[in-house]
Amino acid sequence: MAKVRAHLIIEGIVQGVFFRAHTKEQADRNSIHGWVRNRPDSAVEAVFEGDEEPVKKLIEWCHNGPPEAVVENVKTDWEAYKGEFKNFTVIQGV
Repeated sequence: MAKVRAHLIIEGIVQGVFFRAHTKEQADRNSIHGWVRNRPDSAVEAVFEGDEEPVKKLIEWCHNGPPEAVVENVKTDWEAYKGEFKNFTVIQGV
């Protein structure tokens, strides 16, 4: 299966609703590496690397997020796979 990398910006009510923690749970379940963090503009930003189908599945999940989230927009940029991550990390702070 092809390895892919996606860079996402998730907009809406996505901070303060455990979006990052739930994203990490989903990534860990699907062997996806990368990171997720809050941005100063109230969006959440993430980079996912892994097998193509699980990454696409996680991107689809991000369109809804956890139950408390109200996702308004997900911007996805496909980038060249780098294989630079050993796990999935929640970056603390804004």
